Amino acid sequence: MSDIPLGVLDLVPIPSGSTATEALRNSVDLARRAEELGYARYWFAEHHLNPGVAGTSPAVLLALTASATSTIRLGSGAVQLGHRTALSTVEEFGLIDALHPGRLDLGLGRSGGAPPGGAAARPTTTPVVDGLTPNGLRIPPRFSFEHLLGSPRVALQRTLLQQPNAVSQEYGEQIDDVLALLAGTYRSADGAEAHVVPGEGADLQLWILGSSGGVSAEVAGRNGLRFAANYHVSPATVLEAAEGYRAAFRPSDVLDKPYVSVSADVMVAEDDARARELATGYGLWVRSIRNAEGAIPFPTPDEARAHVWSAADRALVQDRLDTQFVGSPGRVADRLAQLQEATGADELLITTITHDHADRVRSYALLAEEWRTR
Repeated sequence: MSDIPLGVLDLVPIPSGSTATEALRNSVDLARRAEELGYARYWFAEHHLNPGVAGTSPAVLLALTASATSTIRLGSGAVQLGHRTALSTVEEFGLIDALHPGRLDLGLGRSGGAPPGGAAARPTTTPVVDGLTPNGLRIPPRFSFEHLLGSPRVALQRTLLQQPNAVSQEYGEQIDDVLALLAGTYRSADGAEAHVVPGEGADLQLWILGSSGGVSAEVAGRNGLRFAANYHVSPATVLEAAEGYRAAFRPSDVLDKPYVSVSADVMVAEDDARARELATGYGLWVRSIRNAEGAIPFPTPDEARAHVWSAADRALVQDRLDTQFVGSPGRVADRLAQLQEATGADELLITTITHDHADRVRSYALLAEEWRTR
């Protein structure tokens, strides 16, 4: 499997008892280590109003990390376009590219519309029997995000991120505008030209991120762009996302055939028991996200064990617990190989969160070493 590149997706998690400053320093250190370990890319996610996540601005994080690394590709996973404009996005990434040319991935996500997994289910060509694909990959029941729509915290986030009375531009139009601004071909309805300096002609690799076979997959496909499907966000819909993108794909100047990355939550240690211990806080952390509380600082194993779980709590997180890859290097690599085979992924994107930074770095190191032998 060493011909399938591995990348890193970083939310810049804040462990309990720590600070955002320490989390940021840890992420810069992990990016350096990922470069040394041979990871192909290092992406930062964008999240807001989460007490346990410091990754609020991918562009700022990329600028900091680009100065601390030299060869690894750096990107956003993803910039949320629902509260931004195409111009601001191209300008920000153009500024970074001007100093670090040819290293940036501009990953674009669709926020402000349906939550992840909110699109209607689409049939796939891969049979899933009793929650398993033919090669054994777990595809859990579809999780509903509808309860988040009425959350006061989600409403507050939208209020604070957007100007009063602002209306998000249609996603496909935004992508068209980003492409035109980068290419220098943008024209307004009345024929006025816009040229972004720096930004126009920037050597960026564009990606669309999506969790279903809906709008994001279709936009990525018809524009002939790379697509990243989120098994770690919505494992139930990863197959329809990848297949929807491939069905919509049209060759472009960028790609002559589809190109897919698939993400996974991973925790690796020297043996299965140690990995399970390091992953103890994962369920409680996911619960805080899915109940609209906002991601909490990542708990220690003892803090997580102290939580009294209700049946409702378990229902919130069970699909994520069932699809987190936890164990020894060999066990996790086997499960990643299943994911790659079932989705036909060209790359895999690894996100690992645990309480102690050293354990997190060790997880990525063990996985990289094992993956090279495959």
